[in-house]
Amino acid sequence: MLLKLDLQFFAGAEEKTEKATPKKRQDERKKGKVAKSQDINTAFLLFFCFMILFVSGSFMKNNLTALFRQSFTEYIHWDVSINSINQVLIESAIEMAKMLAPIMAVAIIAGLAANFTQIGFLFTTEPLKFDLKKIDPIKGSKKIFSARALVELLKALLKIVFIGAITFFVIWIYKDDMMMLAFKTAENTLGFFGEVTIIMGVSAAIALLFLSVFDYAYQKYDFEKNIKMSKKDVKDEHKNMEGDPQIKSKIKEKQRDMATQRMMNEVPSADVVITNPTHYAIAVRYDEEKASAPYIVAKGADQIALKIKEVAQANNVVTVEDRPLARSLYVAIEIGDVIPEEFYKAMAEILAYVYRLEKKV
Repeated sequence: MLLKLDLQFFAGAEEKTEKATPKKRQDERKKGKVAKSQDINTAFLLFFCFMILFVSGSFMKNNLTALFRQSFTEYIHWDVSINSINQVLIESAIEMAKMLAPIMAVAIIAGLAANFTQIGFLFTTEPLKFDLKKIDPIKGSKKIFSARALVELLKALLKIVFIGAITFFVIWIYKDDMMMLAFKTAENTLGFFGEVTIIMGVSAAIALLFLSVFDYAYQKYDFEKNIKMSKKDVKDEHKNMEGDPQIKSKIKEKQRDMATQRMMNEVPSADVVITNPTHYAIAVRYDEEKASAPYIVAKGADQIALKIKEVAQANNVVTVEDRPLARSLYVAIEIGDVIPEEFYKAMAEILAYVYRLEKKV
């Protein structure tokens, strides 16, 4: 029965039921793992590329016509040589680059805008790092037959049906015009096909953008599900952020030991150690160059007090028993502080006694 309860406890501890913490989300983001829909990127790309085709279509047509005209009126009369072929290729490449430059620029801007709209600014090289887990055949097969793979298949089929239906609908609308293309000039035919293509492209992009809303919702849900944490994960993260209590305790203990050691190193320089005699020990020094009144170089209670007295005895520092003064100084003054005025009289008597002892010695 106890074993069963233990197993249930550990199973509950490892079950990922907690929402991801801000730190977990930030860590995942640094790895490039964010909730985003690739369909939104594709929809943005299609829409703006077809819009730039609509705007710059005449410019591209004129440049392409000029390139063909130059090819059949000028290049055709050139002698075939390495230099002439190089010049033809270079000039043709420059003209093609001029025609494609607007589309390429808009494609880059659209891709950046789509990503920025979904996830904001994010630059990371983490996904580019080599990882053997990515080519693990076992994990790969699990992904193929996973629920996510099924959802992706359904999405792909839905996109094919939607975009196919829209394309067919546009063609069906213009079927009569297509039948009359035989009676039109080549320029009008090219313009007609360009117009129909742009209508189909923009319509498909809008349909894809509509579907991407649902895809983004699913990606968000799937991402939140994958980054969920168990109660143990949350506790471990809290420990890592705040510091393990045991480690913090050890650090504080080490710091106390170091402070005590530094304090003990000052005891030999004291003029007198005032004791309780068993509970408190206060090491006092008077140096006119450092302070206008006596000041505390070390103090402690119980075991530390005993250690102070041992160090004082080993270094021939006078120890004076004064219970009320020792208790009052321990409570009222910190190490390095100058003795307050109300203790001047009692302190002067003790120092005078110490100086008399030192002269006798």
